[in-house]
Amino acid sequence: MSVVMPIDTVSDPRARTAETATTGAAAAGERFVIAAGGTGGHVIPALQVAAALRRRGHECIFAGTSRGLENRLVPASGFELRHIRIGPLNRVSWGRRLRTALEAPRALHSAWRLLDEVKPAAVLSLGGYASGPLALSCALRETPLVVMEPNARPGMANRLAGMFASRALLGFEAAAKYFRNGIARQTGVPVRAEFFERPPRPVKRTFTVWITGGSRGSRKLNEAAVGAARYWRASGAAAPDIVHQTGSDDFEWVRGAYRELGFAAETAPFYDDAPARCARADLVICRAGASALAELCAAGKASILIPFPHAADNHQLVNARELVRAGGALLVADGEWTGEKMAQTVDRLRSQPDELEEMAAVAAGRAMPRAAERAAGELENIARTREGRG
Repeated sequence: MSVVMPIDTVSDPRARTAETATTGAAAAGERFVIAAGGTGGHVIPALQVAAALRRRGHECIFAGTSRGLENRLVPASGFELRHIRIGPLNRVSWGRRLRTALEAPRALHSAWRLLDEVKPAAVLSLGGYASGPLALSCALRETPLVVMEPNARPGMANRLAGMFASRALLGFEAAAKYFRNGIARQTGVPVRAEFFERPPRPVKRTFTVWITGGSRGSRKLNEAAVGAARYWRASGAAAPDIVHQTGSDDFEWVRGAYRELGFAAETAPFYDDAPARCARADLVICRAGASALAELCAAGKASILIPFPHAADNHQLVNARELVRAGGALLVADGEWTGEKMAQTVDRLRSQPDELEEMAAVAAGRAMPRAAERAAGELENIARTREGRG
């Protein structure tokens, strides 16, 4: 069972033309609806697929809620975003579940109207609250539905949607067993093409660590990073350069803590140029969402993975184990990740450049290029054949 860690696209337009010609592509000018919202792990891969479809002459309309990262990233990328008012059902209070249940009929009506208006050739669902009403609407009216499952262990929503989906596009081969026979295709997880651009590192430089808890940040990773800075200051040891994406909730206190320590870390709530920040790093510390792992492999970076223990079905741990078993990363449990642990692990790794290089090489070898192009090709095939429920 292999890890699938893909990269988005290549720059050669002749390669794109050749691939399009061999996919049995739909005629140019189709319309697709893409349901993706909440976090960057949903929205960013969706945008890569949408961009690939747009290059092929198609139109994409996004569906999300008014709360997620899609509200910033989708319009900025030049795509239309429609809102469907719906909340969460999983891992929330009973009161929130009741409110979501009361919202469901109106959300279903909104999704139905969207499909009536757009008349898409197919709907692509990558997750987020709006994906549920859209998937159900597709099932009721037999609109072709394609789900993209980036994780090694699919969540409940995609497992249910897979019962009537035409295709399941996978990041990990291990996820195929959760879908009915014949619909799974291993396309990889699309990430920004810039992650695959690996500029040569300057010979004389300070060891650099890129810390990211994803688009929303991670309190555990943030606390450990500040604790590591405190450890290095107290011990008098030379600290590495730190580039730290904190998330918006913790940004002010993390930046203030670094300043109080006199620690020159580079911080921001969210970096739009994350590929460039990652490219500078000798080591990455992050959670183990599928998109994060795909970016690590695209960039060819050694990493320390701290899976989020409350992720649905513990899928981050399952994801991380795939790369760790291959030798491309280290795994540390969330409960064990402290400032002292971070400082000691980073210090050990930077004293072992051969180990870092080996991890980076393994990660790079797990990358799967052209994931967005393959996904776009699958959507074109569904549009061309109008397979519906498969």
